[in-house]
Amino acid sequence: MANLEFSRTAPADPEGGLASLIGESARMAPHWTAPERAASRPVPPSHIHGVRVPDTSARLLEAMSDYGD
Repeated sequence: MANLEFSRTAPADPEGGLASLIGESARMAPHWTAPERAASRPVPPSHIHGVRVPDTSARLLEAMSDYGD
């Protein structure tokens, strides 16, 4: 098993608010790369099927209010 070492430039401040979050995000951004965009292909209609919802889930959703409580 590899011995992983982590270093931080500054400790995370859980009560730091938005400014702290923005700072943490800016420090992480260079370490993350976006994947190459994959070209999407059209799906033939024969591959499109309906959505099936289990009866218990359908009853749960039916019992919920439209806009929350």
